[in-house]
Amino acid sequence: MSKVETVTADEHCIVTDAVALAEQHTDGEIVTVISGQSDDYRETPIYWAVAAIFLALACMAVFPQWFEGLLSIFTGGWVHEYTPGEYLTIIMLALAAKFGAVHLIVGWKPLRLALTPAAIKRSRVRARAISLFKVSAEKRTMGLTGVLIYLSMAEHRAEIVADSAIAAKVSPEVWGEAMADMIVELKAGRAGEGMAAAVRDVGKVLAEHFPKTGDNPNELPDRLIEL
Repeated sequence: MSKVETVTADEHCIVTDAVALAEQHTDGEIVTVISGQSDDYRETPIYWAVAAIFLALACMAVFPQWFEGLLSIFTGGWVHEYTPGEYLTIIMLALAAKFGAVHLIVGWKPLRLALTPAAIKRSRVRARAISLFKVSAEKRTMGLTGVLIYLSMAEHRAEIVADSAIAAKVSPEVWGEAMADMIVELKAGRAGEGMAAAVRDVGKVLAEHFPKTGDNPNELPDRLIEL
């Protein structure tokens, strides 16, 4: 998983200030995390390489003359009667070469990410967000009012994960405005501004359900965490 390289020092300050301001009006605690990528998707090249093998086998079965024509290239155009053993060996070597070539090509990181299905990327980003939430925010506040805003740059996805007290009062759909405002800024290349926008929206929700009581200390860091 790669480290993010798009957040400047000024953007760090913007996010930190947004968190500090939002928490002035609520007992809730907001943790912000931005990551370059949530997963390496190492299995993607394997899946595509296996698919290439099955496609090659299907082509050999449906168009055997085409395959035999390819073989004639290596015999100078002369017809050669292959034994079953030779034929099988040639097929196995061809499939192995196909697998290796596709695996190598799809293994290139930008292509690997592009060819990973959106559903898989969505689930990996969600899993990563939950994992980080358990480490950084879950059950770390007196009122169980911690919330994580997680942004994964490579997948262009964000997640909001809330502690039990918040989840009991706020449905996941409520975070939609925060996600939408974040995406607007991200599309403009302003990751820090996007995170700050989400913080402000989340802060409004928290202030509504968990207003500041005065005896609640700052229990989680306000700073933007880069991974």
